Amino acid sequence: MDIKICAEPFDPWQEIQGHQHSANNMAGKFGATSIFIGTMRDFNEGDDVKGMTLEHYPGMTEKQLEKIVAEAARQWPVIDVLVVHRVGDILPNDPIVLVAVWTSHRGDAFDASRYIMEALKSRAPFWKKELLKSQAERWLEKNTDGYS
Repeated sequence: MDIKICAEPFDPWQEIQGHQHSANNMAGKFGATSIFIGTMRDFNEGDDVKGMTLEHYPGMTEKQLEKIVAEAARQWPVIDVLVVHRVGDILPNDPIVLVAVWTSHRGDAFDASRYIMEALKSRAPFWKKELLKSQAERWLEKNTDGYS
């Protein structure tokens, strides 16, 4: 299980490939990989968005993500999990979050990855400030509901 918070842009596909190659104990053990990649949109709440600053509480954020991953591992027979999350200044189309879950079967992979992503969005201490195309700035009070 690997959790990374990064201030620099990342390539989700390189992260997945690198993780799989470094986790030798996984070879031949998984039958399914569920991958979620969240990117920044250029709109929100009816406004055009030019960029975003994403802040976190170092140490606390990682512990909360570890707790969420551990909860998923207790509910589903996961083999491995990779979570990568950006912080700092982000532009539209930039990847913000990667959740990859390896399991023996697809149902468990889908369910565990969705659980991790939804828990991350509702419980992990991240704060978003949007820069609108109108040059106004606003802090977001809540995350988008993943079931809509």
